[in-house]
Amino acid sequence: RSDSTKHQQMWRYVLICGFPNTGNKPPPATPGKPKKATTFQEFESITSDAWDVGDDDDELLAMAAQNLNIEVVMETANKIGQKDENTQEEMRAALHRQRSLPHRPPVIPLVARMADQNTSGTPAMTEREASRLDKFKQLLAGPNTDLEELRKLSWSGIPRQVRPITWKLLSGYLPANAERRESVLQRKRQEYFGFIQQYYNSRNDENHQDTYRQIHIDIPRMSPESLVLQPKVTEIFERILFIWAIRHPASGYVQGINDLVTPFFVVYVFEYIEEEVENFDVSSLEEEALRNIEADSFWCMSKLLDGIQDNYTFAQPGIQRKVKALEELVSRIDESVHRHMQHYEVEYLQFAFRWMNNLLMRELPLRCTIRLWDTYQAEPEGFSHFHLYVCAAFLVKWRKEILEERDFQGLMILLQNLPTMHWGNEEVSVLLAEAYRLKFAFADAPNHYKR
Repeated sequence: RSDSTKHQQMWRYVLICGFPNTGNKPPPATPGKPKKATTFQEFESITSDAWDVGDDDDELLAMAAQNLNIEVVMETANKIGQKDENTQEEMRAALHRQRSLPHRPPVIPLVARMADQNTSGTPAMTEREASRLDKFKQLLAGPNTDLEELRKLSWSGIPRQVRPITWKLLSGYLPANAERRESVLQRKRQEYFGFIQQYYNSRNDENHQDTYRQIHIDIPRMSPESLVLQPKVTEIFERILFIWAIRHPASGYVQGINDLVTPFFVVYVFEYIEEEVENFDVSSLEEEALRNIEADSFWCMSKLLDGIQDNYTFAQPGIQRKVKALEELVSRIDESVHRHMQHYEVEYLQFAFRWMNNLLMRELPLRCTIRLWDTYQAEPEGFSHFHLYVCAAFLVKWRKEILEERDFQGLMILLQNLPTMHWGNEEVSVLLAEAYRLKFAFADAPNHYKR
């Protein structure tokens, strides 16, 4: 492949996966910053082959690491600052700050903070939490679960002990009627494994092999590695993603969909274990349990994607609209942040594409994602609509750090390495409360955030 093609692939890879963890800065396509795509179509056209990095993956990362060399960045800073000595000094100061920015390690812990759990690995339970758990159990024990009450109770978080059944109910996978649930589960699980028998052997056929190959490449990039790199888990994820892609030809498989399996899989593993899943050998579970977890994860992921499939169809129009709406919303709720990014020519697409494509899963520890999804499933159109307000609240939460950055490179490295490693339920709850405030203020009056 030509060098130009490889650089295009590298930039698309970086947009989703973030900059390689080299401790240095992103490579400029031209001195100062990368060439901007003026339209989404142009952006799509110059990055359309990035999913298929294949055997060139290591080479692309090596290219990125080479381009991210700090001496190269300093040389760029010197060139830009030649006409203005003060500008040069400011950029050197910015580079110094960026060197000390926290970089996300390759594995994001499932547990954000040890303070969020006791020595057994399960969440520490206060008297208030015990009371909430009792309310959940009472609500779920009835012959017909009141889904509206369940949503209200779930908005503030779901106890781990009842999260699996609650997610299945809120997603629409299980009926509210308790007597029907077991028969529905059996039927849906049999249906899924019928798809496996019908379609999975075609994964190496000429018209499907590219899809399967890309899935096979993407799964090892997921987090937490200690989970997804277990051979049994890799096999399960490959089957789930391949069957979904075959049954949804309008979009097929798109990178980003793979991340959406993980929260469901982890939550449904918790039905069978007490310890943290990262340190658990999934293959030690009984075969029936593994089959149930796989089928349930497939159907619940499918329910989620039904509401956001236009994020993954040709040209990804759902993401186009959401990134544009995010820009308009931020321009109204925090004009200083918006103008600051405009001044340094940071396009929202350059960081918010990943936020929309991966539902913030690359920005937060997995435990925080699971807590976030409690609310998304309780909130009407949580994944498709409320997520916009969460992204807006998430962006302006870092306004101090954003306004301190004084160049394009500094802003980009910050926005792709936001320091959330030690976040827990408290931080997610504050984020969700702010997102709800924004939704209350703007959702019913969209012209309020349009200029």
